[in-house]
Amino acid sequence: MKEENVILVNEKDEQIGTMPKLEAHEKAILHRAFSVFILNDQKEIMLQQRAHQKYHSPLLWTNTCCSHQREGETNIQAGSRRLLEEMGFQTPLKELFHFIYKAPFDNGLTEHELDHVMIGYFNGNPLINTDEVEDWKWMKIEAVKEDMVQNSGLYTVWFRIIFDEFYHYLEDHTI
Repeated sequence: MKEENVILVNEKDEQIGTMPKLEAHEKAILHRAFSVFILNDQKEIMLQQRAHQKYHSPLLWTNTCCSHQREGETNIQAGSRRLLEEMGFQTPLKELFHFIYKAPFDNGLTEHELDHVMIGYFNGNPLINTDEVEDWKWMKIEAVKEDMVQNSGLYTVWFRIIFDEFYHYLEDHTI
């Protein structure tokens, strides 16, 4: 299977090129990404546990799904595609905000992403893709915040950063 390219961007989110995903993570080059948060009517977040065979952060808990846009895809199209690929369902998504972060991993790779954060609503059970997702659960937003303080090692590095941004967004906005 051919490795996917990521879209390299500057700090204004203007495309400046493409690069194979692994190379971008090895070189810590800024690239476009997205993170999807799915909430239910109880204001719980659907979390996923990354599959055990993932090349980084296996078995760690993270937001509903995240990945990288493909050339020609809008952020919403990319989020919808990946939500279906990983979690097996579709729901309308809305982009909330974007920000830049940099997070090194223990294996020498680094996420350096301009991340577009999206939200959607769903009350059913996902049909997870076991190549991508080990498990899933609903968690109250406050419970996630508290658990990340007590058990931060159970969560992906990027989710700890993105959740903090998402939490502060919720404090300032009605969704």
